[in-house]
Amino acid sequence: MTLPTDPLWPRAGGWPAPEPGTDADAALLGVPTWRTSLSPTGAHATPAAVREALRRYSPTVLLQGEPERHAIAGPVEPVDLDEVLRIVDAGDVDEPDGPDGEATAREAVARFAERTGLVIALGGDNSATYPVAQGARATGLITIDAHFDLRDGVSNGSPVRRLVEDGLDPSRIVQLGIADFANSSAYARRAAEWGITVVTCEELRRRGAADVIADALDVAGAWPGDEASGVRVHLDVDVDVCDRAVAPGCPASVPGGLEARELRALVRAAGADPRVTSADIVEVDATADAADGRTVRLAALCVLELLAGRALRAADNARGMLSA
Repeated sequence: MTLPTDPLWPRAGGWPAPEPGTDADAALLGVPTWRTSLSPTGAHATPAAVREALRRYSPTVLLQGEPERHAIAGPVEPVDLDEVLRIVDAGDVDEPDGPDGEATAREAVARFAERTGLVIALGGDNSATYPVAQGARATGLITIDAHFDLRDGVSNGSPVRRLVEDGLDPSRIVQLGIADFANSSAYARRAAEWGITVVTCEELRRRGAADVIADALDVAGAWPGDEASGVRVHLDVDVDVCDRAVAPGCPASVPGGLEARELRALVRAAGADPRVTSADIVEVDATADAADGRTVRLAALCVLELLAGRALRAADNARGMLSA
């Protein structure tokens, strides 16, 4: 479908390729893993589909101000992501599966992480989390996921276990949205034995996004002890944490998961924190989505929510400097 053109209604996405030696606030990078998925998937088609879906949205966030006397609501202040942030699109990692592919993905993420405030990896299945978090040199991990991803072996069900076995401190891992009937007792016990912080889907829903993300960042964003290393939290956004009604393109999504607005609120809250320096958006199979593309569109909105968190923080900092 051809989208209408309006010079007063710019579209999100379409960001330029990075220029050598130039810093950016955020970089998009496709990591289309899929070959070790436990479920049949066409997730390697998803980065291109998300980029296309981004064009359906504007880059504008609307802030509601405080109401004046006798007013129903305060004035709306628009914040344009492209005016506040420098965003680049680094293209896709070619064939990121397997040891060689993981090494290539790791190197690509590391290259952009050096000059970028936030690297956003577009999966692909959840196996992308392993090389992306390592390439970003993550000292902590927050997953928004229905599953523990602590399985034995090498698959999209094992990235968290692999990261721990390669040295990531499990006491700095927080798993949000872990769901009933989507995990085994053995892996639940493994999470507990390793000291991973777990917030179930029901507990997350009860407490709300802002409260849960703040606590998660206190754990995952704890100072690692080595002052030279700094704090770098990786955020794993597994869209199958959502209700199947809004995420039919996720092979493992189930009825009763998070609502789309709940996921978006969590992602924006995490994106606003400077300790979050990398993120992945995974487990969307663009080839199995509903006819209206709702799962891919939700993944695209997660990209925008990460950027919105960054932009709103930058806008707040700018206002603070002006008022000082």
